Amino acid sequence: MRKFTVIALVLTLGVIASGCGSNTTASTSEGVKKVIVGTGNDFEQVAFLDENGKLTGYDVEVIKEIDKRLTEYEFEFQTMDFSNILLSLETKKIDLAAHLFEKNPEREQKFSFNKEPYAYWRNKIIVASDNNDPVKTLDDLKGKKVLIGPTSAQAQILENYNKEHADGIDIVYQQNDANDEVLQVSSGRVYATLGADFLLPIKDPQGKLKTVGDPLNEGNILYVFRKDDEESQKLADAVDTTIKALKADGTLAKLSTDWLGQDFSK
Repeated sequence: MRKFTVIALVLTLGVIASGCGSNTTASTSEGVKKVIVGTGNDFEQVAFLDENGKLTGYDVEVIKEIDKRLTEYEFEFQTMDFSNILLSLETKKIDLAAHLFEKNPEREQKFSFNKEPYAYWRNKIIVASDNNDPVKTLDDLKGKKVLIGPTSAQAQILENYNKEHADGIDIVYQQNDANDEVLQVSSGRVYATLGADFLLPIKDPQGKLKTVGDPLNEGNILYVFRKDDEESQKLADAVDTTIKALKADGTLAKLSTDWLGQDFSK
């Protein structure tokens, strides 16, 4: 098995640029192409540092399995703030973005995606568990503070809603702690947040929050690549073939169950 290198970066693009250099899609001395994978390190059970400081989680372990099977590539992780991942892909600091990304029209304008999802989710409204208001749709959030991560797929849902409604939702963008939804919502600092149904038990094991209403959308979780780039397309095709194999032999289902609590790979 090839050795993985995890490069922990500070959260400024200038340091990201100096740390990454121009090594993306470079060939090793053995002729194997190196792939720089951009991800985070504080997304519990998805991409995070364990008690030993090792990068692990569902996204990380799936990439490792893909790497094992693609002998023509060698994958290397670089961690960074979530808001910098796609920008680093666009500026060729990394070759592949892996952080439970969904495809949406805004992202499709700049990036391409592989075709075979490695997970599926449903975005729903999340409120405090003791909130008994009849919240079912985004209309019920008008004028209320809703916490969301900047540049996230959930942020796009709220921003698009506000574009179409004069009296919209009071969007509160997360600042420092990317995983503070439980505290913010349960304490009443904000009224609600949006999130994937399968992530709530991971972020909120004590059950301080709950999902309400019907799904706002259903998302395919995919990897993100540079657009109109021949090498990126070759890599995406190879990743698709491998994900199909991981599904067929049960590896992806096992990883999902181990890390996310259920099989969200189908």
